[in-house]
Amino acid sequence: MKKNAYNLVLYVAGTTPKSVEAFANLKKICDEHLKGQYTIKVVDLLKNPKLAKGDQIVAIPTLVRKLPPPLKKIIGDLSNKERVLVGLNIIN
Repeated sequence: MKKNAYNLVLYVAGTTPKSVEAFANLKKICDEHLKGQYTIKVVDLLKNPKLAKGDQIVAIPTLVRKLPPPLKKIIGDLSNKERVLVGLNIIN
């Protein structure tokens, strides 16, 4: 993985429309702005509810940027592209 790589974790609850939309929006944004510089891990809290505690997930879907530091969280379906880009520090 590259030094400036983004390590992203998307917390969802099953395959609800919001969860599916959040993943699709995230993938599109990453493909446009982070080509080859990101990994996305999807965590289904219906299957692994204990994993929510580690990143203090209180709402879903929630995107957590683990790398680069600092840790960032964005809650929602990620449909507001500019908010996601600013939240991930891709643009200021």
